[in-house]
Amino acid sequence: MRAELASLESRINHRFAHPEILLRALTHSSHANEARGQEAVRDNERLEFLGDSILGFLISEALMERFPEYHEGDLSRLKAHLVSAVHLYAVARRLDLGNFLQLGRSEEMGGGRAKRTLLVDALEAVIAAIYLDGGIGPVREFVASHVLDTPFEQLEGTDASSGNANFKGALQELAQARKLPRPHYVVLRESGSDNSKTFTVEARVGTLTAQAEGRTKKIAAQRAARSVYERLLPGTHSP
Repeated sequence: MRAELASLESRINHRFAHPEILLRALTHSSHANEARGQEAVRDNERLEFLGDSILGFLISEALMERFPEYHEGDLSRLKAHLVSAVHLYAVARRLDLGNFLQLGRSEEMGGGRAKRTLLVDALEAVIAAIYLDGGIGPVREFVASHVLDTPFEQLEGTDASSGNANFKGALQELAQARKLPRPHYVVLRESGSDNSKTFTVEARVGTLTAQAEGRTKKIAAQRAARSVYERLLPGTHSP
């Protein structure tokens, strides 16, 4: 396992002085429960709790520095996107965290290495592990490189009413990971007056489609992308 951890350390650009902390961050409760009685194994739930708070602080800090003119509501909208399960799931997939997880047999057989909840929890636990091993400096660099890698110009276009998340970006990443065609969007119709328009947009990935409405084309596209994205997640329908 140490060789595998070295590969992950290279990806996150942090060499652990105490690699057992990283191993714990990757240990799901299903594995810890199965190992109980054979060896002392601790799961990553407490680290996940700490990592969630550290991530929230560092995201808030970065947004305050980048957008000094923004009000609290605007900052909250951007933060909600960056700490959303959709965004963090994409980060965890890029790091290939699923291949490093320690799972029990049931989770392994149930496709746990691709489950969004497990991957997001593990990512937050890894953030806590970096902090406990090296302090705030290394974890701030990790968050800047992997969680805040979305161009701020794209963040400014994130709309709260679309779910506080860039589902179009998440859908494109998921389609690419599953070797599916690139998402395609079509405005099907416009209705209402100039001051109160409603747009209907269709999102398509292969043969899988979804339609959604919104007060702007961007919001409608985000909602349609979300519908397709959620249907493409592991364990759901795929084209």
